[in-house]
Amino acid sequence: MDLRGSLDGILYRWQHTSDWIAHHLGIAVHAETVRIHPFADGNGRSTRLLADLTLLAAQGADEPPAVYDWDVDKERYIEALRRYDQHRDPTELATIVLSRPIGG
Repeated sequence: MDLRGSLDGILYRWQHTSDWIAHHLGIAVHAETVRIHPFADGNGRSTRLLADLTLLAAQGADEPPAVYDWDVDKERYIEALRRYDQHRDPTELATIVLSRPIGG
């Protein structure tokens, strides 16, 4: 229930504001799912896959398809996730987890 409510809130913001790009949307979905931690096992793999799928779905038709580059500094990443928990702003995390074209 928590995950559904949070993702519905993110979707509402995506549809009714213009301050996020697809990159921010996928990161917000990832961070929110990590925060809720809905799975007994595999939260990292599942949340990263969900973020990549969200990014792919939200990209414009004129953009080359991209996924996130999850090879990041773990300590900075975890600190940014903790700060996300406090303010629900994906901007900092989006500067740490960059995207790359598929096959690139």
